[in-house]
Amino acid sequence: MTDFVHPALLFILGALPIPFLKGSIRKAYLLLIPALAILAVFTMQPGSYGAARFIGQEILIAKVDRLSIVFATVFTIMALIGMVYALHLTRAGQHVAAFVYVGSALGVVFAGDYLTLYLFWEGMAFASAYLVFAQGGGQAIRAGFRYLMVHITGGVVLLGGIVLHGLASGSLLFGPIEGGMGVAVYLILAGFMLNAAVPPLNAWLTDAYPEATVTGAVFMSAFTTKTAVYVLARAFPGTELLVWLGAVMALYGVVYAVLENDCRRLLAYHIVSQVGYMVAGVGIGTEMAVNGATSHAFAHILYKALLFMGAGAVIYVTGRRKLTELGGLYRTMPLTVALYMIGAFAISAFPFFSGFVTKSMVVAAAGQDHRALVVLMLTMASSGTFLHTGLKLPYYMFFGTDRKLEAQEPPRNMLVAMAMAAVLCIAIGVFPQPLYALLPYPVDFEPYTGVHVTESLGILMFTALGFVLFLRALDPENTISLDTDWFYRKGARLFMWVAERPLASYEKAVSDLSETAALPFLHRTARAGLRTDLNGVDAVVNGIARSILHGGGVLRRLQTGVVTHYALAMIAGVIAVIAVFAVVWQ
Repeated sequence: MTDFVHPALLFILGALPIPFLKGSIRKAYLLLIPALAILAVFTMQPGSYGAARFIGQEILIAKVDRLSIVFATVFTIMALIGMVYALHLTRAGQHVAAFVYVGSALGVVFAGDYLTLYLFWEGMAFASAYLVFAQGGGQAIRAGFRYLMVHITGGVVLLGGIVLHGLASGSLLFGPIEGGMGVAVYLILAGFMLNAAVPPLNAWLTDAYPEATVTGAVFMSAFTTKTAVYVLARAFPGTELLVWLGAVMALYGVVYAVLENDCRRLLAYHIVSQVGYMVAGVGIGTEMAVNGATSHAFAHILYKALLFMGAGAVIYVTGRRKLTELGGLYRTMPLTVALYMIGAFAISAFPFFSGFVTKSMVVAAAGQDHRALVVLMLTMASSGTFLHTGLKLPYYMFFGTDRKLEAQEPPRNMLVAMAMAAVLCIAIGVFPQPLYALLPYPVDFEPYTGVHVTESLGILMFTALGFVLFLRALDPENTISLDTDWFYRKGARLFMWVAERPLASYEKAVSDLSETAALPFLHRTARAGLRTDLNGVDAVVNGIARSILHGGGVLRRLQTGVVTHYALAMIAGVIAVIAVFAVVWQ
């Protein structure tokens, strides 16, 4: 591996010195590692690296091709932007967790076998959970435990699928799954879909992301779901089930965003919606669809991080995150408003913003594949995205009723990070060809046609008109929406009741029985065994030992040291042998 530097190792090993660095040296180091990782990705060549054998199976630490390079490129760029956003943090814990999190995501992207993939997959879960726990407070800690338990369960499901798949195929190498959809394949698919937040396996995302730290939520919005999109694109392209799950997913997130009052929870539901486009693209499986899913993942990481950074800046300076508590901030946070709106235009697929040149590729691929219903569902989801992320959230967060909040622009490093993401959102939208050149397949798609631009603007303007006309109906309410997490929240309570009541009672009954019946019997048996050992076994052993010692003493007395005595003993012995021989011979 001399011609390949694994960027995952740069982050994971690079996390070790962070707690020992202080001040400007730490800040420079936090930016140096992502910069080196970007350089490593830009200079790497396609190929296989780190081949070995383990437990009789071929292991491939890194497999580099166009698909892995494009995801690694945006992951390392996002790592740099995220670290700039988090430079003001003084405690090292979140920086260490973010480095391990990014490194684990990169490890998954380059994994050439399922064992390597699984180890990094679990590393992502534990590192990202810390970013929730670090927020502190009962609500965040409970959300962090739920997040961790869901991902551990998903990891167990994935591991079961990997083991069964390895036994059936005889190989642990990671690639497109061929053949029928057996139990092993469905388990692997379920493990991947959980991290992609495919309903009904989505509630962990909207439960945990709003409770994470301001900087931690930015990292979480970028890596877990998009890593899942990568593995789906690698292993399950053309899977029909994913087409419909993705289309439903796109609408599901939009519908739930209508109900949300928490700004980051609203944005989290739009992660679910936007990842739906990618899942549907992977399911369609054509070259254009996979290109669309990949490019949309690239763009989504940047504009969704920008949106979370904008919302995080508001939370950082005001301490509030509910839309019913915000408003009137455009006067004191104009830069934050402007940068946030760039992300809002990008996610809404406005012309000359990144979402326009990526999301439309997935929709066009669905049209080319003659999937009219899928096209309709994705188009409706796009309109809903603009309604809530581009209009409702910024209106009630930055404009709307002035709550007289004392606020100012966030620290300079946070604005710089937002500006970096905003520049990329515009650059990709205006000049999409560099991104298209990175995609897995040759691109034959032109986003800026008269028909496409006018159709998109028509949908967006009609959505804006609807927002103005029905503004009062969209007023946020201070309520909590129920999602599929209701089932495992209630299930967890039932589990705890079973553990504390019936199981505890059963354990007490067994313990009482053992103390009143079993333990006295065992004690009597032990005492009887001790007496047998002392009076029987030990007596025999001691008797034999005394006999041997007595015989040794007799022999010692016979050793006089006089030569004549030894000669007489030898003569007596010869006579005895002759006598015995004579008797036996007769």
